[in-house]
Amino acid sequence: MSMATPVKTIVYLLQHSYEVETEAGLLDETKIIGIFSSKEKAEKTIEECKNFSGFKNYPENFYIDQYELDKRNWKEGFITWEEAAEGK
Repeated sequence: MSMATPVKTIVYLLQHSYEVETEAGLLDETKIIGIFSSKEKAEKTIEECKNFSGFKNYPENFYIDQYELDKRNWKEGFITWEEAAEGK
């Protein structure tokens, strides 16, 4: 009996992100719009969202990232904003 090769399931994460200037400096303003089964569905959603309040002010700030399910994408630690500011 042969073992079936696992099927890789790919999903597409759609986000909208832009920088906002605050008293504390520039901050990233990011929204997760959705996770889609195809890049085409994510692209269609971008076209719909471009007409919405807020999004229409930043129409070029949509991002689609491809991910494989059940695969870890973050493989190391991180530093805090405070550590980054201190140059660590």
